[in-house]
Amino acid sequence: MKCTLCPRNCNVDRSVQAGVCRTDGILLSRVARHDWEEPCISGDKGSGTVFFAGCNLHCRFCQNYDISVRPHGVAVSVEALADIFLYIQQMGWANINLVTPSHFSDKIAQALALAKPYLNIPVVYNTSGYEKVAALAALDGLVDVYMPDLKFCSTDVSLQLAGAIDYFEVATKAITEMRRQQPCDVFDSQGYMTQGVIVRHLVLPSFVEDSKRVLDWLSQFDRDVYVSLMSQYFPARKDDSYPQLNRRLYNHEYESVRQYFFNVGLHNGFSQDVASATVDYLPEFSDGTVLEALNNAPCVFRAK
Repeated sequence: MKCTLCPRNCNVDRSVQAGVCRTDGILLSRVARHDWEEPCISGDKGSGTVFFAGCNLHCRFCQNYDISVRPHGVAVSVEALADIFLYIQQMGWANINLVTPSHFSDKIAQALALAKPYLNIPVVYNTSGYEKVAALAALDGLVDVYMPDLKFCSTDVSLQLAGAIDYFEVATKAITEMRRQQPCDVFDSQGYMTQGVIVRHLVLPSFVEDSKRVLDWLSQFDRDVYVSLMSQYFPARKDDSYPQLNRRLYNHEYESVRQYFFNVGLHNGFSQDVASATVDYLPEFSDGTVLEALNNAPCVFRAK
């Protein structure tokens, strides 16, 4: 079947020819507790992350390059993925956190449809924001918390850094659909978000003005929306074409964007210490974590 699942519209049979995401069946690179998400996502329990290999965006500055551009991991079935969701719940982690899921959204919807009746923890959809509204509509009722990026505003910047001139148009429509599905931000008694939307934005060195334009749109969209303003950028590799990406973010750059957040009327969100931008935010991708999850997951949907 020719794939038009994401905005790239590769229109290729992914089982025969690689599309932009460079994957076919569900490929997992990590299943593990993650303690470095926003406080209302990780908290004290940790977030149960499921990292999907491959990506439909390929940002030049990607810090998960090892699995996004050169995808590797363990291939699993829809039924096995549903069992992994139950394993995460069994481990006592706060939520099921689906990381870079866009190019598998159809199969994820199938797995969630199986598992959802058994789940009492939220499902978090952690995405670049480069999503088709139709793909998101298929997740309606299955995802509790949407956590999209809004990476760029300028078409020039998104073309240069992600090869996606339509990024802002696509991502803002996607976020609008996410808010339609989850119109209220709800927290439990322990402070974990159980329903809602958190929009993430990574401030990049030398791209402060574009960050401000992103905040302009968010303030016009919904001044109550939760925004995670991230300063954790570090050069994952040398980029000869964009030397400005070869340095860390200056403190004054981040502070300028953080102050602008308040100036445009936004008031809910999270910030970071610029000095904390280290490789500590980069998880270790290991097939072993996936195999451990498969071996210890209950066989509710797989054949025993």
